[in-house]
Amino acid sequence: MSAFAGEAVIEVTEERDARTAAPPPVPRRRSRAARRRYALTVLAFLLPSAVPIVAFVLGPMVAAAWISLTRWNLLAPAKWVGLDNYATLLTDPETAQIFLHTVYYIVGYLPLVYVGGLAIALALNTALRGRTLLRGIYFLPVITSWIVVALVWRWLLNPSNGVVNTVLGFFGIDGPGWWSDPAWAMPSIILASAWKDIGFVMVILLAGLQAIDPELVDAARVDGAGWWRRLFSITLPLLSPATFFVVVISLINGFQVFDQVYAMTGGGPGGATQVVVQQIYDLTFRYGKAGEASALSWLLFLVILAVTVVQIRGQRRWVNYG
Repeated sequence: MSAFAGEAVIEVTEERDARTAAPPPVPRRRSRAARRRYALTVLAFLLPSAVPIVAFVLGPMVAAAWISLTRWNLLAPAKWVGLDNYATLLTDPETAQIFLHTVYYIVGYLPLVYVGGLAIALALNTALRGRTLLRGIYFLPVITSWIVVALVWRWLLNPSNGVVNTVLGFFGIDGPGWWSDPAWAMPSIILASAWKDIGFVMVILLAGLQAIDPELVDAARVDGAGWWRRLFSITLPLLSPATFFVVVISLINGFQVFDQVYAMTGGGPGGATQVVVQQIYDLTFRYGKAGEASALSWLLFLVILAVTVVQIRGQRRWVNYG
């Protein structure tokens, strides 16, 4: 019996050694026809999304790049001018001014919409009665047309008989000129924009809050950490991925602000709210300078791209994906 067992062990060992010594099987390469069929299958699934992207994103971008190298008034044939449009814009003080107006809007809008959205998200993340209804109410402005919102806020901030100045007058406060005053026109647009977008930020941050493990918060509470300590030591660090998304999206949208400016002030008064996209619109349809407008749109694209790249590289230092 022991001899039989020994022979069996020897056989198994020899078979294992032979299997180990044998070269690994060479994977079969797909034939050219099989690779072609696979590529066509992938392309068929990508077409429903690829066609609109090419037609409505990549196509217009390439067309704008070509138009930016020409002088064109939308009526006469375009005339090739090379980089003259870019040189004109980069040496024009008005270009720097409209970019400063856009940055002014972002600096006022981003902290307001983030702090407001965070405050509402923190409140609606508690066991508050009717919180589902409140979430819907706060999100309602997000799906409302920008033109409607801008016109409503233009009426609310009317310097003579607007609701806001009427309420301020009830308390003995003289309301400012709002959108008719160069000093208050941009704050008017910032206020309307933050009111509309605060619901979007609230939803994103609320999702981030609900993804935080409640045991961590409970452990900090047991250790004696107060509300503010828990907020800055636990909630905000673990909320950093949602914060990063909100900041990136809000900055991109901020650089492209247009609808509310067009509806509320049209870039006035006196050019106080003239932002980049409003300038692109005016150059194209008011002054017949489609070439300069296309060049300005590409300059805006490069600025947005640079800011986004800096954010993505900097996220490693403060975003916690724990």
